[in-house]
Amino acid sequence: MKIRVIGDGMTPHAPLEELIEKKLPKLESFYDKIIDCVVRLKVDNASSKDNKCVEFHIAVPGDDIVVSKTSESFEESFSQCMEAAKKILVRKKEIEIK
Repeated sequence: MKIRVIGDGMTPHAPLEELIEKKLPKLESFYDKIIDCVVRLKVDNASSKDNKCVEFHIAVPGDDIVVSKTSESFEESFSQCMEAAKKILVRKKEIEIK
């Protein structure tokens, strides 16, 4: 799986990029046909603390899966996106098996 990290109007710090590079490939254990994944990091212009947004654009044959989560930190948003993407990919694999 090819991984691209894009920071909208910002440069992601090294520990965050390392976390993404380490954890994201684990999605392939739930669905092995992932072509690539674009991770977009952005800070929403909101007055609340929950303004760190992470989006996954996962390309799989015949589909694009988009998951977006917002929380107080990029790490927390990333973790929430991983959980949501995992559920979607497991469901997609189960449908293909039937």
